Amino acid sequence: MPVDDMVTVAGGVRLRVRRWPGRARRPFLLVHGLASNARLWDLVAARLAAAGHPGVAVDLRGHGESDVPPDGYDTATAAADLSGLVADGAIVVGQSWGGNVAVALAAGGAPVAGLALVDGGWIDLRADFASWEACLERLTPPPLDGLRVAELRAGLRRAHPDWSAEAVEATLANVRVDADGRVSRRLPLAHHLSILRSMWDDPPWPRYPAVRVPALLLPAVPADPAGAARVRARVARAAAALPRATVLEYVGADHDLHAQHPDKVAADLLTVARES
Repeated sequence: MPVDDMVTVAGGVRLRVRRWPGRARRPFLLVHGLASNARLWDLVAARLAAAGHPGVAVDLRGHGESDVPPDGYDTATAAADLSGLVADGAIVVGQSWGGNVAVALAAGGAPVAGLALVDGGWIDLRADFASWEACLERLTPPPLDGLRVAELRAGLRRAHPDWSAEAVEATLANVRVDADGRVSRRLPLAHHLSILRSMWDDPPWPRYPAVRVPALLLPAVPADPAGAARVRARVARAAAALPRATVLEYVGADHDLHAQHPDKVAADLLTVARES
């Protein structure tokens, strides 16, 4: 079972971390995506720990149980927050926006031995939208506050029928639930949009040349040919720029690969540990 702790980073911001014990093997640092939380890594981390690898999953600032300071909602600050959590020789794993953060961390000289990007780390919003306004219109999250948690849980189960109960409950940790069973966002909308703007202004491509460690790319590839071609082209560009990159596709899978396929994701991550 994980042990939860609060760790203070620069500026006095406290981040919640979930530590998974393991034998003296290469550790993993697990980084969630935008508006997510550390618990989404539980099923993967348990499998890594069973193989002897300690793991640390972290709630980024404003997410999960971490502090919600007034600023610092950008990729560079998120990477700086994590710099003190990286054990020497760790493998850094980032999902979605967390992949972009993981790239920034590795490129910034953190003492990492490997990098794993789970359907992220190549996100470039400027390539997806003609303007910031179009991006904002499409990616601003829908209203959520006031919804009953039972409705949200049922909606998650309908949307993800192949997810485990643990993955659904971990996703529900993205919100607070009041005494009446109604939810509210943990990450305030203004901070969510600040992160989106950072993703618009600060794509990962310029950082790739500074990454010096092996990289594993795990893209969720759409089943439709046009969508698959777009994803494969972007992933191929990332793989060509990163050292010793390996691509393992998840065709037709969800964006949250770690929730949908924890066994396979953990097995793929163990290949990085063996090769780094």
